[in-house]
Amino acid sequence: MRILSYDMPKDWNYFLFGDDHIGAALRFDKGFRKLIYTMKHKYKGVPAKHNYGCHSGDIVEAIEVNDPRYRFWDHGNRKSCVVAQMRQAVKEYWPIRKQMLVIDDGNHPAKLWNHAAVTHEICKSLGVSYGTYTAKLIFKHNGELQFKHLSTHGSGSISSIADDPERRKLNWRLALKRKLRDLVGAGDCFLESMGHTHKVIVSKPTETLYMTDNDGKIEQHYTGEDGVPQAEDGYIHPDYRWYVNTGSFLKVCGDTVVEDDDVPIEDSKIGSGYAEQAMYPAIQLGYCVGLISDNVLRDVVVEKLG
Repeated sequence: MRILSYDMPKDWNYFLFGDDHIGAALRFDKGFRKLIYTMKHKYKGVPAKHNYGCHSGDIVEAIEVNDPRYRFWDHGNRKSCVVAQMRQAVKEYWPIRKQMLVIDDGNHPAKLWNHAAVTHEICKSLGVSYGTYTAKLIFKHNGELQFKHLSTHGSGSISSIADDPERRKLNWRLALKRKLRDLVGAGDCFLESMGHTHKVIVSKPTETLYMTDNDGKIEQHYTGEDGVPQAEDGYIHPDYRWYVNTGSFLKVCGDTVVEDDDVPIEDSKIGSGYAEQAMYPAIQLGYCVGLISDNVLRDVVVEKLG
């Protein structure tokens, strides 16, 4: 884990995204270009210079021929060499390198530890802080705390067998909260996020009514109405935190275009990725954006792609 501290403006936007998988044929390049464009322009009334990003890992695909997930169609006819993927990552992130606060490692590049510290080398080339697998970010304005964020790439899956779509989404939010709430270092974090599952999920803090007395008069309050609901020691109850799964730019499947069965496979558009073969369900591509105004994280919105 790495702990990083930043002095931030009073009002700013926090772009939470990851799982690019640069080098995979099914990567949604158009969607990533849209993210870059959005970060380079005014967003929700906040100027572009106050748009900042946090990457939750798996910036490159990093699947080589000895990996069981390797598919020739998906990985063999593009930048399958991890060195080429690293160079491509630096090229694509160069326009927003000064807006990126951190890039976390991911399970894909981490598997190539015997070759290189892939994500770390990309961060060095960009001049962006390397978050390791989990980073804790502390945000202040003029020395005063705004909030703390625990960002990790994550592991495992988030799923539900509920038939009703609304119930499935609720179960996803509960599963995300369960994964993140007890992580080391999370006790004083108002925001926790992870990547890995490729899902876009936002779980908001629970607004709880409580009553107090003020010189003999009973008054009502709501948790979080005055900013971050912290205890005196900085602890934030898990129910009062934001939890985010940061989405992905990797499609589950691609279009199959049969032009000529005699065309060599390396030149064709025929094939299936490992996600399709594993029967992964369709997912919404996208990312999330935290909206900070007057030093408080007010909302986290979803930006859908595709």
